[in-house]
Amino acid sequence: MSNNIITGIDIGTGSVKVVSARKNPETLNFEVLAKIQKPILGVRKGVVSDIDEVSSAIKECIKEIEVQINEKIDGAYVNANGSHISCTSSQGLVSVSRADQRISLEDIDRVIQAARAFPVSKNKEIIDVYPKEFIIDGERGIKDPLDMQGVRFEAEVLVVEGFSQYIKNTSQVILDSELQLYDVVINPLAAASSVVNSKDKERGVAVIDIGANTTSLAVFEEGSLLHLAVFPIGSNNITNDIAIGLKTDIDTAEEIKLTFGSCSVQKGDKKTEKVTSKESEEIVSFSRAVLRKIIEARVSEVFDLIEADLERISKNQKLPAGIILTGGGSELPGISELAKKEFKLPCRVGHPLNFTPEIVDPKFSVACGLVVIGNDLDDGESDSMFSGIGSKIRSFFKMLIP
Repeated sequence: MSNNIITGIDIGTGSVKVVSARKNPETLNFEVLAKIQKPILGVRKGVVSDIDEVSSAIKECIKEIEVQINEKIDGAYVNANGSHISCTSSQGLVSVSRADQRISLEDIDRVIQAARAFPVSKNKEIIDVYPKEFIIDGERGIKDPLDMQGVRFEAEVLVVEGFSQYIKNTSQVILDSELQLYDVVINPLAAASSVVNSKDKERGVAVIDIGANTTSLAVFEEGSLLHLAVFPIGSNNITNDIAIGLKTDIDTAEEIKLTFGSCSVQKGDKKTEKVTSKESEEIVSFSRAVLRKIIEARVSEVFDLIEADLERISKNQKLPAGIILTGGGSELPGISELAKKEFKLPCRVGHPLNFTPEIVDPKFSVACGLVVIGNDLDDGESDSMFSGIGSKIRSFFKMLIP
């Protein structure tokens, strides 16, 4: 990386967001050198469908950033998104190989390989493998087994899979933008990396990133990634509901959502508003109460999907650090109050932490999270799921995965 500049590129359904930053060794904050957001076509439900269209938009963003910072951007970290991404828990078992029974890096590599040795569909590939815990002679909860002694060595891991062609499209977009691809990171993990601190990961927390056409979930407990999921529904579905409910065009519905939208009762809730349609120039009249009910119904549907997923892994109402909402959809007024009621957990809207100047816009959480992960992978930061033994395992698997 040139001059320690780290660039994260968030390819979203409606826009691409790019952040270039450098970590200050004294303050340990990330100094934001430039950030930019541009509308794009060629992405459907988080998946790249038109490589040329998206790579052209990224090229424009990179050129603008290079002018702003007067530096060349050599490469970037990018997110992989879409409901094709799924995770599977798996377990591996090996015998410790050394005569003194000390666990070596080779043993760790072998046990991880054993854990990922299960059938994968021909059209899918493993994106990443995240160790949840290691078990030595029946003793559970071990995070770093290197140099510990034992005979029976086990690993429980979270294996993340994705549709091969979609992953290749994402990679090709960066390469066609004349950039080096440093790494592809799954969207929910990227979002979480910028908005969650280590204490919350240890206590147990769920991060919900509400994008335009997807909503992603990442669950952490005892410092490890426990579960993730991506759902094919997002804030654009709210806009569509408003367009149908108020019988207006999509652009006008989006303006109404951004100007008057809310998930809970607000001041002036009974007031009638009037907006001129962008398409027909007709007057659209509606009460804020009716608008709120339309929005609340769709947001509740999203939360119901997530609650069902949390129940499936036995974590509904069992995350002490609660729910952190982020992404563009989290900007709806009253959404944290609705989430608190739906999940029966503490809830807040999260924006990127430790960035200077402060970025309060949750739409940039994924791009900033890619910067954080890029720095952790490069430097082996101690507060990272990729640091220490994790980064060694991750590097090992990058050599195995095509």
